[in-house]
Amino acid sequence: MGRPMKYTAEFRAEALELVRSSGQPMAEVARSLGISDGTLGNWVKADREARERGADPQALTESERQELVRLRREVAELRMDREILRKAAAYFARETMR
Repeated sequence: MGRPMKYTAEFRAEALELVRSSGQPMAEVARSLGISDGTLGNWVKADREARERGADPQALTESERQELVRLRREVAELRMDREILRKAAAYFARETMR
């Protein structure tokens, strides 16, 4: 069971609208609303990602991009390992034939 939500969806929506329309720094908006600037920053980031996904449903989230980079690095390492093993197998096959 998770932590109960402290802020309503309406409050979050109004806070996001205030950040977009006020032109004030996010920390100032958070202070005026009585919430932490980290919390408001998380809401803004989540809203930005949701809007990007809405504009392009195929767009990757930040965590998906990070995972893609990690997986590509892992594939490159595995390909290199496979190539080394292939060469080693060929070497030892030649040695046993002598």
